[in-house]
Formats: sequence, structure tokens, C-alpha cells
Amino acid sequence: MSDFIIETRNLTKQYGEQKSVADLNIHVRQGRIYGLLGRNGAGKTTTMKMLLNLTRPTSGEIKVFGENIRTHEKQILPRVGSLIESPGFYPNLTGTENLRVFAELRGVKKKNAIRDALELVSLPYRDKKLYSQYSLGMKQRLAIALAVMHDPELLILDEPINGLDPIGIAEVRSFIRELCDAKGKTILISSHILSEIALLADDIGIIDHGVLLEEESLKELERKNSKYVRFVVSDTEQASQLLLRSFKTQNFNVENSHNLLLFDTSLPIAAINRCFIENGIEVTEAHIRENTLEDYFKKVTGGVGIA
Repeated sequence: MSDFIIETRNLTKQYGEQKSVADLNIHVRQGRIYGLLGRNGAGKTTTMKMLLNLTRPTSGEIKVFGENIRTHEKQILPRVGSLIESPGFYPNLTGTENLRVFAELRGVKKKNAIRDALELVSLPYRDKKLYSQYSLGMKQRLAIALAVMHDPELLILDEPINGLDPIGIAEVRSFIRELCDAKGKTILISSHILSEIALLADDIGIIDHGVLLEEESLKELERKNSKYVRFVVSDTEQASQLLLRSFKTQNFNVENSHNLLLFDTSLPIAAINRCFIENGIEVTEAHIRENTLEDYFKKVTGGVGIA
């Protein structure tokens, strides 16, 4: 049994000569929020549509809950809630009435499902306001209420904060986080807004031109892109042992046989440098670097920042 709720293997979608998604391998762990980050047109929506069996891949494999989505769609999709494009809500009905229509169409049997879904996204139950009178933030919250109404285990949300004002973004972020932390939902969320993904996600996949450039936990990405000292030395294995033994730190990362990154910048750099030399290690570089996540994303996506 796989450890992943969603796992893709070489997932590809090609339109003529153009690959919208190319050999994509993503891994979404249970009970975590996975942020699929990329600019508009990077392939995020196409990926999500393939995960939901709305678009057939050109090649590759998709497993959801350990089963192939193509052959086990009827067993998988009732366990999934999604927001890919705006649902076709009726403008002359209230939010409650709209959800009641969808509950009938989808055969939702759970008692108080509509009330619970509306409460979860902070919308009133049996309110008299029509959908046509809703603000953009209210419309987005109602769409998420529809996605969670049947109490799914997995949520797939495409740009759920797109177009919202700062207050609306904060509200949506808050209850998405609550869905994961308090309700135990696994959530795949896409966005082109770096700052929001960084505030929300546990794990991040960076996609650009249909290619997954990086997949890592947010914690590890932040660690790799914080302030650090880069040592270029003749022997990183020996240098690592000296850091462990003489300076009592494990807060470093060996990139290769010559590059070592020390993240504990409170240590005496001059003393470390002297220790290396006294133990026969040649040090050709030792300098402090400070990268931000934004710097990193600009680097991996070819120098163009993400808003």
C-alpha cells in the first residue's frame, strides 16, 4: 500500500506538438496540504483535471487512494471534493437553496450536510440573500462548501483564492487550514501566488511549462533558502565530522564532495575555518549567503518571479 493519497507517474498531456504537462511525478501525503505552485499556464489546472478523470492523459499513470483513477473512478470520486471551475450556481436562489439542489442531484444523504458545509465556510444557513447578490468572496466560499458538502477525504482546489481581496484570502486560507488540521482532510491546492502557498502548504510542488521543477516540504525549502554559510572545501566528509565533534552542530547540509552549507550562522565562522585548515582541509571559499523563497522560485523558473 502506498504512503500517498495521490501519486502520479510520468503523467503527460499533449495537445499536438505542445506538452501541457510533461512526465509529472507528484506525491500528496495523507493529512497534509500540498501546494502546486506555478504561473498561469504552467499546467496546474490540466493536472487537476486529469487527477479527477475529467481529462484523459496522453500517457502516464494516476493513483488516488492507491488505485488507478481510470479503472476505479466510481470507487474513488465519491471520496473526493473538488473546485476546478466555478460551479453553475443559480443566481435567483440563495446559497442554501443552491446547495439543496446539488445535494439532490448528487444524492447526498448525510444529515445536516448543507448546514454543516455552510457553517464550515462561515456562510449563514437559510439566508435570504440571493447568489446574484453575493460578493466574490462569498461565491468562492459557497463553491468550497459545495466541494465539502459530502464530507470527502480528499479536496482538490484549483486557485481557490483567485480574485479575492486580502480579507477574503485570509478567511479562505483559515478554513482550508482548519479542514486539514481539525477535520483531517488531505488537500491539493494550486496557486500562482507564492506568498499564499508559503503561508498555507505543508509540501510544495513547483511546476513550470508542464514540468515539475521541485517537490519538497515547505520546511525543507525554507531551510535551504535561509541565511547560511557556504564552505567550499577539499573534503566535506571530514569537515562534517569536525562540525559534529568540535562545534556540536548537525544544522548543515552536504551538497557534494566540495560544497557544505552551514545553517547555524551563530557559530564562530573564523574558528570553524581555522579548525578545517588545522586538520588538513583546504578551504577555498567561506561566505555568508541569504536567499529568500522568492529568489529561489525566480531561479528555478528561469528568472521570472511569481506574484
